[in-house]
Amino acid sequence: MKALEGIRILDMTHVQSGPTCTQLLAWFGADVIKVERPGSGDATRGQLRDIPDVDSLYFTMLNHNKRSITLNTKKKRGKEIFIKLIEQCDVLAENFAPGALDRMGFPWERIRQINPRIIYASVKGFGPGPYEDCKVYENIAQCTGGGASTTGFDDGPPTVTGAQIGDSGTGLHLALGIVTALFQREHTGRGQRVECAMQDGVLNLCRVKLRDQQRLTHGPLQEYPQFPNGLFGEATPRSGNASGGGQPGSVVKCKGWEHDPNAYIYVIAQAAAFDGLARAIGRSDWLDDPGWNTPAARLSKLDEMFGEIEKWTKTKSKFTVMEVLNPLNVPCGPVLSMRELADEPSLRATGTVVEVDHPIRGSYLSVGCPIKMSESPVEVTRSPLLGEHTGEILQDVLGLDGMAIESAREDGAV
Repeated sequence: MKALEGIRILDMTHVQSGPTCTQLLAWFGADVIKVERPGSGDATRGQLRDIPDVDSLYFTMLNHNKRSITLNTKKKRGKEIFIKLIEQCDVLAENFAPGALDRMGFPWERIRQINPRIIYASVKGFGPGPYEDCKVYENIAQCTGGGASTTGFDDGPPTVTGAQIGDSGTGLHLALGIVTALFQREHTGRGQRVECAMQDGVLNLCRVKLRDQQRLTHGPLQEYPQFPNGLFGEATPRSGNASGGGQPGSVVKCKGWEHDPNAYIYVIAQAAAFDGLARAIGRSDWLDDPGWNTPAARLSKLDEMFGEIEKWTKTKSKFTVMEVLNPLNVPCGPVLSMRELADEPSLRATGTVVEVDHPIRGSYLSVGCPIKMSESPVEVTRSPLLGEHTGEILQDVLGLDGMAIESAREDGAV
């Protein structure tokens, strides 16, 4: 039995933030019914296509393990079917623009009248406040949530990260909110409203930067590259590739960096492992030098220290550096490209990278479930074709007979 088997999700989400959430729930066994517009469906089916006239990877990689029903809620019959779906589902998830479901005639008050046990879960751009009616996309969320202002180098502009912390990050937060609300329902018997703002989600992931904002009022941030010779302003600065913790770290070049943009490795000069690191790079003299043999002494010379480390790493591949430093307990990790990650056998073996067969586009690679549960293993199945399960859902979930289903089709409701 899967962890969420028996839970049914009415999935009104689209693009990335919402589908990330509902895909996770589907992987753990929930029956996720993706509601789409007849004829077109989720906009991402056609966005960033690599093969003409097939569902894009943008869509397929965010909608595994779901069923698809097409439904036109502007039609009277479509609205009736929607109400029946609300009655039969445990969760309604959506990430429409603010007020969209209200304008359809389904505010929270009406939804919970239809089904008092339902969890109504929403992703929004902002919480209550001056921006609550604004649309938000990934990079806007990163900019308004503190990610961009603290990412990049001090002499450059604010920078957004390649990791989708706004969309997918908020989807992860919403999934936690949903399963928590389901657990609480076991005690109360009642559903509830669950909301997650993308600004809030990004700020949560930038927690250490708000920590540093408060530390800054008591003096310079000594682990930041601006120390000791640079200037600190009134806000947490961008820190380049410096470590966000108390241990100095940096990206350094490895052999082949001149032609390989990812021939780099991240090395942390952790105090407990500094002896081994110094010996490995041929600087054992540091160990007897008071100017180098304590963390405090090294703090003002981090650029020089990582310059010496880089002289050594530039003579070796990033993987050889790993082989040398790991046995010495020196924290380090190579900069891995997407191609290297896609080809990594260990990620295939754990199901973190999976190959999925699709009846139209053929096989493709996707990221599998990042959470491994011993009693609820995940099998990734392909994303649904548009409306593939419409008849099945109308019959099995709502109990409509063939005549009623055909009537709904003729009316344009499905």
